[in-house]
Amino acid sequence: MANKADKEKMLEEIEDRVRTIGVLTSGGDAPGMNAAIRAVVRTALGKGLNVQGIRRGYHGLLNEEIINMTARDVSDIIQRGGTILQTARCSEMRTEEGQRKAAGILKKYGIDGLVVIGGDGSFAGAQKLANLGVNTIALPGTIDLDIACTDYTIGFDTAVNTAMEAIDKVRDTSTSHERCSIIEVMGRDAGYLALWCGIANGAEKILLPEEKDYDEQALIEDILENKKRGKKNYIIINAEGIGDSINMAKRIEEATGIETRATILGHMQRGGSPTCKDRVYASTMGALAVDLLCEGKSNRVIGYQDGKYVDFDIDQALSMKKTIPEYQYKIAKSFAI
Repeated sequence: MANKADKEKMLEEIEDRVRTIGVLTSGGDAPGMNAAIRAVVRTALGKGLNVQGIRRGYHGLLNEEIINMTARDVSDIIQRGGTILQTARCSEMRTEEGQRKAAGILKKYGIDGLVVIGGDGSFAGAQKLANLGVNTIALPGTIDLDIACTDYTIGFDTAVNTAMEAIDKVRDTSTSHERCSIIEVMGRDAGYLALWCGIANGAEKILLPEEKDYDEQALIEDILENKKRGKKNYIIINAEGIGDSINMAKRIEEATGIETRATILGHMQRGGSPTCKDRVYASTMGALAVDLLCEGKSNRVIGYQDGKYVDFDIDQALSMKKTIPEYQYKIAKSFAI
């Protein structure tokens, strides 16, 4: 921690910028969010700033669920999954009235810099607040890895490892019973979890939301062909965006005569102690968010590209499009022989 003289000097340098930073987590929770919160709080305190924690995301902001945060408040949280500030979705924040109300509450509490941790929807809220004069920095917190401006999102590494380990266990029992197994992972609109697990778990088939018109009859024929070749199991990784895993299993079993079971991993992928990568990257992003606010920057989103931490204008970040890497998808298919 800085001494009194150092704090006074830092405050003089940033007196026309930020004095109190707010931090919130919004949308779906992701492992590593606590590491980011901890980094924001401790970095800001080290610069002589005040920190206000906003509980339950934008919903909590609109209900003035705002608490003062100290270094002690973020002790012993870096290893915990979820978010100590809790999170929620908020339809009111999509309205102009809600956005103006949120900006007014931030002003009321003297919060002149806000760090928002979440996905694209959370970024849109930060963008609206920035347009209303609030200094905002957004961090990519989502297990889906679906934010176009970054190669990394807080929580993805933990979630994909959680899913991978669960699928390994399903494969063990699937082999023992010579079953076909459909394992559904999260990813309503993005298939990164499914793709990575498909490669890491050696799946015979990956179904992605980006490819909704898959050929089920061709899939059934491939299962039968693999059975003829003596394969003891057949693993299908199915993204949430395709879904219908239970009915799919019934159809496959009826068509092939092979026992087929569906396992939906669900929200277990959001929980658990974050990996080293999620802790370190989230901590770095949290500290960088405070640095950017102290530099007078706003309406920025922090990302990670080509081995470096970068920041983009939120407007630019939201306009970017992200697609499944073609080469990774190609090799995933080539391995399934």
